[in-house]
Amino acid sequence: MSIKFSISHTSGRARRGVISTAHGEIQTPAFMPVGTAATVKGLHTSEVREAGADIILGNTYHLMLRPTAELIAHLGGLHKFMNWSGPILTDSGGFQVMSLAGLRKITEDGVKFTSHIDGGEHHMLTPERSVEIQHLLDSNITMCFDECLGWPVSEADAAKSMRMSMRWAQRSKDAFVNRDGYGIFGINQGSMYKDLRLESAATLAEIGFDGYAIGGLAIGEAQDVMFEVLDYTVPALPFEAPHYLMGVGTPADIVGAVARGIDMFDCVMPTRSGRTGQGFVRGGTININNSKFKEDDAPIDPTCGCPVCRQYSRAYIHHLFNAKEMLGAMLLSQHNIWHYQDLMREIRAAIEAGEYDSFAEKFFKEWEG
Repeated sequence: MSIKFSISHTSGRARRGVISTAHGEIQTPAFMPVGTAATVKGLHTSEVREAGADIILGNTYHLMLRPTAELIAHLGGLHKFMNWSGPILTDSGGFQVMSLAGLRKITEDGVKFTSHIDGGEHHMLTPERSVEIQHLLDSNITMCFDECLGWPVSEADAAKSMRMSMRWAQRSKDAFVNRDGYGIFGINQGSMYKDLRLESAATLAEIGFDGYAIGGLAIGEAQDVMFEVLDYTVPALPFEAPHYLMGVGTPADIVGAVARGIDMFDCVMPTRSGRTGQGFVRGGTININNSKFKEDDAPIDPTCGCPVCRQYSRAYIHHLFNAKEMLGAMLLSQHNIWHYQDLMREIRAAIEAGEYDSFAEKFFKEWEG
């Protein structure tokens, strides 16, 4: 295991660091745009890079189905395939264990999926196969295979699932091929139960990973519940390794999680919101579909310096959505990705200045009024 993580500054529990990989450095705290099917929806990779993203996320399950990991490997790996030269992290397929509940069967060996594309062919995803696929994709950060539960769930069911995921974590680690500039992260599970989260953290630390993710959050629980889980889980993870909160979230989620020691995030929210007309602005969001923007010649966010805000008005993007032109979703998605990267830049600067608590306090006062 040989990705490297160094922490240069701390401010409270917030950390400023750098992860070094075979495909470049990741400035942390970092937000990873989601490129599930080898594309960040609506953006060229050059636009993702221009926004300031160092790393993007791909997905084992979806790329396994099409175009297949073997084809991507034959064509030179995921970096070349999607024209992204920077680091890539791949989700192991564990989230699909939850999201495709009607299309899968779980055993100790792994998960058998019925294809969500055509409902036909069956696919078996084990810890070993998940790691093999991520290796074929040439992912810089491999995620161990786990079961992600929904919420609510009983403590007994959460315990059974978590312990199976820990056995899968050991199998994932055993299957991982060590090489320079690549690493594997373990995933902490245990739902909202403190004893289970701490047991999971101890098990993962004993196995030993390059980084530690927290899964099974942002799945319907209230924000204060998520923060409570982070309050006791993050300190139980090895301090010297990156901490990754999976599938999170809103800007407010991110600011609060950084304060609790999280270094990495991913979420579909910037592009999914962009496709439906929601734009992120300082202090909250706007719905560009609203008729009040029909004659508004201001940019989406007057404080934003992204190419969209420099060149287009709210009125124009409102028109594009009203006319059902695909460019509207593309422009708003590009702005949202830029907004998230601006937030990460501000977060990193606040930590470097030793002023993260005051930054977070000001942010929460402004957020949604």
